Amino acid sequence: MIFREATVSDIPQMQVVRHAVKENVLSNPALVTDAKVEEYITRRGKGWVCEVDGTVVAFAIADLEDHSIWALFVDPAFEKKGIGRTLHTLMLDWYFKQTQQNVWLSTSPGTRAETFYQTAGWDNVGTQGKGEIRLEMSFERWVQRKPAAPFH
Repeated sequence: MIFREATVSDIPQMQVVRHAVKENVLSNPALVTDAKVEEYITRRGKGWVCEVDGTVVAFAIADLEDHSIWALFVDPAFEKKGIGRTLHTLMLDWYFKQTQQNVWLSTSPGTRAETFYQTAGWDNVGTQGKGEIRLEMSFERWVQRKPAAPFH
């Protein structure tokens, strides 16, 4: 497994992962264009990927403009191997080196994603959009709860 920053050339494989997930499925996949992903990993924030045998199997993207987590997805065939947790740590470490402003995300209630984030210390602060829950992480909480350095 290799963890590294995402590049524009990774976008096609990132899209494959995004469309393979079983939870938080896009209602309209056409809304998340390659150009939109490129904007988020090159101008608005940064992205990371996990590669196995030269194939992207997971990715994460943090957005500094909106102070949000735009994406964290793992191919279902690679779940429960610590990949999501490692990407989460890389992403939040980077984010909080850029700013100490709270970061937020939204996800569907009652999902494994909700459990993942709450276990990692995110606070449920209400609803967002079409019935999703809004979770937030503060700099102070991240410093207190941050796991040991991830492997790369």
